[in-house]
Amino acid sequence: MPTSSMLSRIPAASHRLVRGLALAVLITQALISVTGSVVRVTGSGLGCPTWPQCFPGSMVPVEHPEVATLHQVIEFGNRTLTGLVGFVALACLLAAWQVRPRRPRLVKLALVMPLGVVAQAIIGGITVLVDLSWWSVSIHFMASAVLIWLSAYLFKAAGEGDEEPVHVLPARMRRLLVALTAVTAAMLVAGTLVTAAGPHAGDAETPRLVVAVPTLVQVHGLLVMAYVCLLAVFGVWLRGARPTKALLRAYVAACVLVLAQGALGSVQYLLGVPAAMVVLHVLGATLVITATALLWCESRFRGAVPAAPPRAAEPVPASR
Repeated sequence: MPTSSMLSRIPAASHRLVRGLALAVLITQALISVTGSVVRVTGSGLGCPTWPQCFPGSMVPVEHPEVATLHQVIEFGNRTLTGLVGFVALACLLAAWQVRPRRPRLVKLALVMPLGVVAQAIIGGITVLVDLSWWSVSIHFMASAVLIWLSAYLFKAAGEGDEEPVHVLPARMRRLLVALTAVTAAMLVAGTLVTAAGPHAGDAETPRLVVAVPTLVQVHGLLVMAYVCLLAVFGVWLRGARPTKALLRAYVAACVLVLAQGALGSVQYLLGVPAAMVVLHVLGATLVITATALLWCESRFRGAVPAAPPRAAEPVPASR
């Protein structure tokens, strides 16, 4: 762990670097959610049947008569990707720490990312140890959803100031955003329950949630419709609110993505939930989370990025 004296010798980082790393954090957090869905639809969830080791006595896959090599490769690859996600998160934290002037809010948001990766790794380990019980898989995905949301918040924070937030929307629209966020969370939970009762358990022997899939699909679909309706009302009110270009972009992205997700989910259900479409649906979910988070972020203004202090002049060598 680097000490404060070691950190003080590292050159100050630029806001552009932090913003680039924050974007990398967001992308890798979404990516590991998508690869997690690949693990599930290929039945590779117990490709490494122990944790933190892959097999008893081995951190890497070993030939085993009861575990297919492909399943081992997919599950171990997903675990390895966690290391990349953690490395990017640590790099972003280090860069945020070295920004001048020091920005405590940015540092705190960046600190959440590596801590979140550790928490996710532990949740993933518990999921393996309880043989992929449906509730553990649902918690695993929802933890990823929270980290994706916070990654989007970090990305926004890296490109703005630290002043007290000034709302750019009237109170009724801010309340609508709160409702939209709550519906988003409920929609995601319902989606994980559909998966918990569906055919893609991560392993053929894993017990499923004993609730009729059509019932859960209806609940999920109603929540998607609620999201669309709230978004429509938000759009009508937005016309008279003088929104910023960034807020408009976030709104349009949320509209396009949720409509595409709804269409994809409907086709997926009608076709019997093919594996490839499940992966695409999870990718779409990460994009909807990101767009909704950015819509929330763009509803307030915190000023411009603080200017870096001027560099101290280098001492002029004394003449002889």
